[in-house]
Amino acid sequence: MTAVIPAGVETARDLVGPALAAAVETFSPDVRKVAAYHLGLAGPEGALPGAAGGARPGGAPGARGRPPGAGKALRPALTLLSARAANAAPERGVPAAVAVELVHNFSLLHDDIMDGDTERRHRPTAWTVYGTGAAILAGDAMLALAQDVLLEDATPQGVWAARALSAAVQRLIAGQGADLAFEQRDDVSLTECLTMAGDKTAALMSCACSIGSIHVGAPPQLAMGLAAFGAHAGLAFQLTDDLLGIWGAPEVTGKPVRSDLRARKKSLPVVAALSAGTAEARELAALLAREEPLSEDELLLAAELVEAAGGKTWTENEAGTQLAAAHKCLADTDIPGDVRAEFAGIAEFITARQW
Repeated sequence: MTAVIPAGVETARDLVGPALAAAVETFSPDVRKVAAYHLGLAGPEGALPGAAGGARPGGAPGARGRPPGAGKALRPALTLLSARAANAAPERGVPAAVAVELVHNFSLLHDDIMDGDTERRHRPTAWTVYGTGAAILAGDAMLALAQDVLLEDATPQGVWAARALSAAVQRLIAGQGADLAFEQRDDVSLTECLTMAGDKTAALMSCACSIGSIHVGAPPQLAMGLAAFGAHAGLAFQLTDDLLGIWGAPEVTGKPVRSDLRARKKSLPVVAALSAGTAEARELAALLAREEPLSEDELLLAAELVEAAGGKTWTENEAGTQLAAAHKCLADTDIPGDVRAEFAGIAEFITARQW
């Protein structure tokens, strides 16, 4: 299946991209180089992607004032919508959107190292270009800067937004820790796996959907309704991402085909399949338990076994269930109709990516 990028995502790139680039410029030169490369603001030597003759390190805004390669901008788009849901101009949500995007990319930098991933967004990962230590420091700098961006607003709303982001980070770290621990276990339950996904992915998505409204002083019930929407949409996003991790085309995912199986990740389709109690589930468990790396033929067999044991169907159905719950939360939250439609459009987009 295919999906059209919502207009709100393009708007977020235009509004948030320059602010994100300006934030990265505050880093020390060595850290800025790594962060700018990871964010797609610069190439390995500091030149803008596609720029003739190079450009200043860190990158300058590209076409229409946004840095090229500014990422998917899904979370910034949700944050700007969150501000609009509180009847504020989207520009007022830019600091919160920058903070959320910095946290998201802090997690990606560290995640690539922990998973040993060598490619992201169709380019070598930052740690493979600059080294593990440099990539860790760049991630740390992004996390610290995210809080600074929010706390530049000395009002109570700035503090509340910073606390909301901090709570999301704590859950993100807990989820990443659980994900790493699962690699050493062969008894991971589907409930545990869903909880991990809720922490690792959905918590920050939930924060993105509510922090813009928090930062502009919206009533708590509005922020809570948007947070609930984001929690369900975030789970639907992770379920879809796990499908892509096995069946996604490299041109869509930016990673090799069947990358999650190659890494023996306890993703939701895999855990659902292993929990099925069928002959295919037992064969899959035996295959994944092998100590030696799996060949391409074995990876293909593993993907077929996940599907035969029902893992793919369960994941697709659960993504649909979470998407329906997200839509219900939107319907129950008092926000402008055009904002509700754009939230719904992004939710549909993130669950309709191609695999």
